[in-house]
Amino acid sequence: MRAAPILALLLLLPACREEVAEAPPPVAMTEAALSHFCQMNVAEHGGPKGQVHLEGMPDPLFFAQVRDLVAYLKSPERDAPITAVYVSDMALAASWALPGENNWTDAKTAFFVVYAGVAGGMGAPEIVPFAARDGAEAFVAQYGGEIHSLDDIPDHAAIGPVDLDSVLEQPS
Repeated sequence: MRAAPILALLLLLPACREEVAEAPPPVAMTEAALSHFCQMNVAEHGGPKGQVHLEGMPDPLFFAQVRDLVAYLKSPERDAPITAVYVSDMALAASWALPGENNWTDAKTAFFVVYAGVAGGMGAPEIVPFAARDGAEAFVAQYGGEIHSLDDIPDHAAIGPVDLDSVLEQPS
């Protein structure tokens, strides 16, 4: 009689494993990648980029600015549940103008510099991601700002109005 409960538990284990789906890997940014909000070519704009993978969708949504990606994540309106979020690791970028095609890092573990006064690819103040804290600290030492985790980025840093008359720096 003891074998029946053990057998039942063993039969349930595979079902539990199926519920935990693996996150899809990041996709290389190509010339064909269009920004989700504006439908402009992502590669034509400098600064960090982002991609969001949605359940049941074969291709990620790309974002020309990480600020736009954060605004999307903070919005309640989505077509499907999110399965993965990746952002450019700007410590590996060749330059601000060339953020890289494959230097993605998981946004859940990234360090984000907010309020640095730098302009992203679309001209708005940017939220700058790094895979390691020391990269974010070096950026703050040069441009200012604050370091936050993805979940701790203040709403108004991504969703608030943009002062188009403010002077923002273009990092090298």
